[in-house]
Formats: sequence, structure tokens, C-alpha cells
Amino acid sequence: MRISGLFCLLLACICLESCKNDQSEKNAKAAKEKEEIVVSSTCYKAMYENDTIDLKVNTLKSGKVSGDLVMKMFANPKKIGEIYGEYHGDTLLVSYTFIDEGNEKVTYKNPMAFLKKDSLLVLGNGKMETSMGATYFVKGEPIDFENVKYKFSTVDCVAK
Repeated sequence: MRISGLFCLLLACICLESCKNDQSEKNAKAAKEKEEIVVSSTCYKAMYENDTIDLKVNTLKSGKVSGDLVMKMFANPKKIGEIYGEYHGDTLLVSYTFIDEGNEKVTYKNPMAFLKKDSLLVLGNGKMETSMGATYFVKGEPIDFENVKYKFSTVDCVAK
């Protein structure tokens, strides 16, 4: 009898703890969603020879940015993905998570840096390294915003 009573008590404690964890997860999710409220959106387009890049930048209530980025490079599959990052002064550092059109099974993730100059965004070139499957800009190496192909101009946002 004692064993079954202890078992029931243990089971009740586990259930109560589980309910607490579920509630704290809901609270954390609600707080994150509150921070993810879009304050403003700006759309950009860059063209170089036969390449076109469409970018939508959403400024979030938390100060971070999110958005969509579609790269149509000549003779290459279209890259479709999302950005997420933040401004550091006038430099926007983001992580670009994307797939190649036609190969939705593989997801790629690369860092990108944009320099804000008036109403333009300039996509920078920097030295990158990959470590343990993650690609990042090499710390201490400058990102070049002068010798670049892609300069983004603001355009009207088009609903999908």
C-alpha cells in the first residue's frame, strides 16, 4: 500500500511540474511574439548585369530586423530565404537562411553585411570562415563596402 501511495504522490508531483513548465514555455513564447511586432517595413532591389536581388527589411519592436531575401543569379538556381539580425551603427549584420529553388531539402545559412548610406543599402564583401558547420565573418578582418556589385535602392513593397 505504501508503495502505491508513494507512486501516486510522485506521479502527481511530475504532473504539476509538467504543467508549470508548459505555462513558462507559453509565457516565454508570448514575450518573444510581443518583441517580434513589426514596426516598419522597407523594400529594396539591387540589379547587377543579369542578377536581381529583392530584399524586404522589417524593423521589429525589439530593435532587431527580419525579412525576406530572394536572389536571382544568372544561370544559377534562385535562392529564397529569410534574414534576421540587427544594426550595429550604420551596418546591418544578418544571418541569411535560404534554400535553392528546386532543392528544398537542403537549407543553407550565411552571414551578410549591409551598409546603410542614406536610402541605399550596400552589400559588403568580407572574408568568411566555416567552423563546425557554421559560416561567419572572420573577426578582425574588414568588410569591404567600396568594391561591390550590389547596391540596393528602395522600392515599393509588393504584397505576395
